[in-house]
Amino acid sequence: MNNDKIVIKGAREHNLKNVNLTIPRDKLIVMTGLSGSGKSSLAFDTIYADGQRRYMESLSSYARQFLGQMEKPDVDDIQGLSPAISIDQKTTNRNPRSTVGTVTEIYDYLRLLYARIGVPHCPICGRVISQQTVDQMVDAILALPKGTKFQVLAPVVRGRKGTQQKELEAARRGGYARVRIDGNLYDLDEEISLEKNKKHTVEIVVDRLIINDTVQSRLADSLETAIALTGGLVTIDVSGGEEMQFSQSYACPDHGISIDELEPRMFSFNNPFGACERCTGLGTFMRVDPELIIPNKDLSIREGAIKASGWYYAEGSISEMYYKGLGKKYGFTLDTPIREMSAEAVNAILYGTGGERIEMHRENEFGSGLYLNEFEGIVNNLERRFRETSSEWMKEEIATVMNGVECPDCHGKRLKPTSLAVTVGGVNISDLCEMSVRQELNFINDIQLTDQEHRIGDGILKEVRERLGFLQSVGLDYLTLARGASGLSGGESQRIRLATQIGSALTGVLYVLDEPSIGLHQRDNDKLIATLKRLRDLGNTLVVVEHDEDTMRQADYIVDIGPGAGVHGGEVVAEGSVEDICKAPRSITGAYLSGRKRIEVPATRRKGNGKKLRIVGAAENNLKNVNVDIPLGKMICVTGVSGSGKSSLINEIFYKALAMELNGAKRRPGKYKEIKGLENVDKVIGIDQAPIGRTPRSNPATYTGVFTDIRNVFAQTQDAKMRGYGPGRFSFNVKGGRCEACEGDGIVQIEMHFLPDIFVPCEVCKGARYNRETLEVKYKDKSIADVLDMTVEEACTFFANIPRIHRKLQTLLDVGLGYIKLGQSATTLSGGEAQRVKLALELAKRETGQTVYVLDEPSTGLHVADVHKLITVLDRLVDAGNTVVIIEHNLDIIKRADYIIDLGPEGGDEGGTIVATGTPEEVAKVPASYTGKYLSPILERDRVTE
Repeated sequence: MNNDKIVIKGAREHNLKNVNLTIPRDKLIVMTGLSGSGKSSLAFDTIYADGQRRYMESLSSYARQFLGQMEKPDVDDIQGLSPAISIDQKTTNRNPRSTVGTVTEIYDYLRLLYARIGVPHCPICGRVISQQTVDQMVDAILALPKGTKFQVLAPVVRGRKGTQQKELEAARRGGYARVRIDGNLYDLDEEISLEKNKKHTVEIVVDRLIINDTVQSRLADSLETAIALTGGLVTIDVSGGEEMQFSQSYACPDHGISIDELEPRMFSFNNPFGACERCTGLGTFMRVDPELIIPNKDLSIREGAIKASGWYYAEGSISEMYYKGLGKKYGFTLDTPIREMSAEAVNAILYGTGGERIEMHRENEFGSGLYLNEFEGIVNNLERRFRETSSEWMKEEIATVMNGVECPDCHGKRLKPTSLAVTVGGVNISDLCEMSVRQELNFINDIQLTDQEHRIGDGILKEVRERLGFLQSVGLDYLTLARGASGLSGGESQRIRLATQIGSALTGVLYVLDEPSIGLHQRDNDKLIATLKRLRDLGNTLVVVEHDEDTMRQADYIVDIGPGAGVHGGEVVAEGSVEDICKAPRSITGAYLSGRKRIEVPATRRKGNGKKLRIVGAAENNLKNVNVDIPLGKMICVTGVSGSGKSSLINEIFYKALAMELNGAKRRPGKYKEIKGLENVDKVIGIDQAPIGRTPRSNPATYTGVFTDIRNVFAQTQDAKMRGYGPGRFSFNVKGGRCEACEGDGIVQIEMHFLPDIFVPCEVCKGARYNRETLEVKYKDKSIADVLDMTVEEACTFFANIPRIHRKLQTLLDVGLGYIKLGQSATTLSGGEAQRVKLALELAKRETGQTVYVLDEPSTGLHVADVHKLITVLDRLVDAGNTVVIIEHNLDIIKRADYIIDLGPEGGDEGGTIVATGTPEEVAKVPASYTGKYLSPILERDRVTE
C-alpha cells in the first residue's frame, strides 16, 4: 500500500453517494461545496470518525469503557489513516469557571511559576514575607558587627486588647525574668497593670547576647525557644540599631497574617485553597438588579412599572396593600410615575423600610381593618426567596431580574487575598492574566529575576512564552487569559484549540478543522493560513472544511463536493489544484473562483428613510465611550478586526437595549448612556449562531412552527374526525399517537458496553415514530410520517393549496434550505443551516417595515453561492423598509451594504473606536481602515458593468 495517500472507498454517510476518493497525506487539503452538500459528512463523519475509532480500538477494552466509543461510519474501506484530532466550532466551554488561561493550560504553568519563584507579601501592609529556618536566622544575626548587643524576643501578643495577665503569668511560670510591653522593658517580678481597652504588644525577653565567636550555639537554642513560644516568630532587638523580624512560616510579623507554603493549588480559583471564599472563585455574584425590576421609570405602579416575580400589581393582592401602605408613608399614589417619586420612596420599595412599620388596609370577606407591618423590600425579598427556595422554576423566574455583580471581597480577581499578595516581577497572577497576550509576552520577555529564580523559572517561562506566541500567531493577541471561555466566539475558541495543538508539536496526525476562518478579519487570515501550513510542515495531514477563497488558493489540494445540497449533493464534482477546480464544468465553487459567476456590487446604494438610531457613550468592554449613528431603512455592516468591539457594540449594547425597550426582554445591556430615536422602530429581532435544538426531537418543522399547522391539517381530515383524533394525536412527543416502543424516536439505542452503542430502527414502527392507528390517517394519500420524511422542496409543492403552511415552507426554500427534510434532527444541521432556519422563521412573520434585524455573521458555514441567496433574502427585508444590522467579515456581504461602521483600528485595548463610517466606497478610501484596504480591490473587480 502506498503510504503517501488516504484512499476512501464507498463512503455513504448521510447524503454521500458511494464516494470514492484519494487525497494526499501530509498536505493542506480544503473540502468545499454548497452548505449541506456533504463536506462535513465526508470530513468529520467519515474520515475523522474512522481515524479516531481505529485509534480507540487499539487500546485495551478496559481503557475503552472509560473513553467512550465511536460508531463505525458507513464506508467500505479507508486506507492510509492516522490517529485523528478534530478542531470544530461546537466545543466552546460554557462553564463560568473556564477562562482562556485554563483552556490553553497557560494558567497551569503560571500557577507553577508563582508557587516556585513567587514573592509573598502581607495582604494588609504589603511588606515582603519570607520563610526562614533557624540556621538562616542565625546566619543573618551573626552578620552583625562583632560586639553588637542584642535581645532575642518572643512576641506572644501582638496588638491585642486586654490586660494580658494570662500570658504574663505563663512567662513567670516559664522562668523568664523580663518582658517588653509596647516597647518598654519590665521585670516580671514586679506587678504589671495594663489598660484593658487598649491594644498591647507583649514580647518575652528570651535571651540577651553579644556577637562573638562562641555565641552561635546559644543563639540557635534561644531562637528555637522563642519560636516554640510564638509558633514561628522571633524579634531581634539590636542595641542602637533597627529591629530584625524573623518568621519560620510565611507570616507578617506586624499583622500576624500567615501564608501557607506556596503551592500551585493556592493560585487556582477552582480549588478551595486558592478561591475567594465569598464568591468561591467565580469573581461575580448573582444579585437582583433594580434596573430590571423597574425597567421603565415613566410608568406608574398601576401601569405595571414593577416587573418582579410576586410583585406585579393586581387589584386586591398583597402587593397592592404594601404599595398603598408605602404610598401613604412616603407620599405617592399608585398612579405616580416612578420617575416622579422621591429617592426615599423608591429606596423603600426596593430595599424596605429598615424596620419601620407601614399602615396596611386589609379588606376581604371576613371584614376590613388596619394593621402595621414591616416591609423588607422587593430586592431583599427576591434574594431571600432565591436562597431559600428549592423550586427550580422559582429560581429561574427570579433569575430573570438578576445580574452578575463584582465580588466585593476579591473585586472580580477570583482568588484569596493571600494568593493575590504573591508577586513575580512585581505583578500578581490575577493582574498578569488581565493583560492582553501581547502585553504578557512583553512582560515575560522583560522580567527581571535573580540567578536562583532564573534557574528555577526559566523552563516554565519558556513554555508560557511559546504558548502565548502560538495564540499571537493565530491572531488572538488581543485576548486576555482572564477572559471567560463562554464569551468566546466559535472562531476564537477553535483557534485557541489550534494554538494548543501547535504547542503539542505532534507529527503524523490527521487534523480535521471546521471553518477556522470564521470570525476572522481578512487581515488576520494570512496569519491563520501560515499557522495551518506550519502544522502541515511538522508532518501532519490537514483536512479543512472551508469556504474562504484565500485558504482555497493556498491549499495543496481541493475537494469540491456537490453539485447541489442534500439529496442533490453527496458527489465529488471536482478535485485537484485551484486551476483544476476552475475548469470543472459541474463545480459551482469553480464558477465563482474563476469569475464566471460573481456577486455584483450594486450600481447605487439605498438612501434609507432619513431617520436614525443614535447610540451615545458606548463603553462596554474595550469600547472607548463612542457615539454611533445607525441609519434606518438600510443594510448596515459592522466590521473590524477580531476583538475590535463589534459584538460589544451590537450584541451587548444595541440589541439588548432595543430588546429591553421594545420587546420587554430582561437581559441587561452593556454600558452606554442612551439610545436616541427609538420611536422610529417598533421591534428588534436577533438571529445568532446558537443551534435550533439540542435534542434529536427538535427539527425544522417543529422550530418554525409549521408542524403545528400540519398536525391541524391532519386533525381536520375525515378519518381523524371519525376516530376523534385531535392535533395532539399527530405529535411524536406525547403519548397517544406515537409509537410507545421507541417513545416517538423512531430508533432504539442498544448498549454494547465496550463496543460502540448501536442505533437500530424501532421494530414496531419501523422508524415511522407513530403507532399503526395514527399512520392510517392520510392526507392526499400521505401519512404524517411520510410528510416528515419530505424535503422542504417536496412539501412546498404538496401543501401549495394551504397558504399558512406554504408561506413558511417557501421562506425555508428562499434561504436555500429546500434540500433538508422537515423531520431532520436539529442535531444534524450545520451552524449555517441552523441560522438560516432561524432567518426563515423571522421571514415568515409579517414584517412591519419598522423592524430592526440584528444578524451575527450570517455567512458562517455558507458557500459563496449560498451567500448570494442570503443577500437576496436580506435585500427583500430592507426593500420592505426594515433595517438590517450585520456583524460581518465576509467581503461579498460587506460590499453589498448601504452603510458600513468600521471599528478598530486593532483588537483589544487598541480597538474600541470608530475608524470609518459611510458607504463601502467611502470606507475604502480611509487609510486607517483595514476593512477599506481589503474592500477596495473587491469593489473594483465586482462592480456592475453597464
